[in-house]
Amino acid sequence: MPGALAIALILLLAYLLGSLSGSLLLGRLRGVDVRTLGSGNAGGTNAFRTQGWRFALGVVVVDVGKGMLAAWLALQVAPAWAYAAAAAAVIGHVWPLWHGFRGGKGAATAVGGLLVLWPMAVLPLLLVWVLVLISTGYVGLATVLAACTLPLLAWGDGAGPARWAFALAVPLYLVFTHRGNLQRLRAGTESRFERARLLHRWWTKA
Repeated sequence: MPGALAIALILLLAYLLGSLSGSLLLGRLRGVDVRTLGSGNAGGTNAFRTQGWRFALGVVVVDVGKGMLAAWLALQVAPAWAYAAAAAAVIGHVWPLWHGFRGGKGAATAVGGLLVLWPMAVLPLLLVWVLVLISTGYVGLATVLAACTLPLLAWGDGAGPARWAFALAVPLYLVFTHRGNLQRLRAGTESRFERARLLHRWWTKA
């Protein structure tokens, strides 16, 4: 069994890994800070809107990768705390030590943790995300609704306490980090990816 110091260190390391923001690190190479552009968020969606798909792809690789690495390292040192380490990486992404505690919203990093700890959950999440996105064009709504399927998956999976805690915490956390999106959606002012509304296009052409 790992000692308290080892657990504390792996959680701290996970947080520090999460604090490595893909959009801000890659933005430095390009001489831009995406937090000063578009929505002001240091996440993949704003990176895509302001810098293009190639830049956004790099951001997603970094943000997913750090979630995977945090979870994998925790499995090597303190397996019982692996979900807590994944959560710490998500917290680091949202409030990054290295970037003035102004980061992204945490979805990509949470997916990275899931890819290591609960890979069977990722495909259903992506399916829900894609279906909502091509139906509505709202990325934030798609992300929140996809995350809300985690408790259902945990129930069907017979999940243990750590998985259940993660499955309940992630959707609540993403509702919090996407609260601005949800408020704008309610007010009818949320930005929409019109090109992603494939179902709407098919329906109107039918």
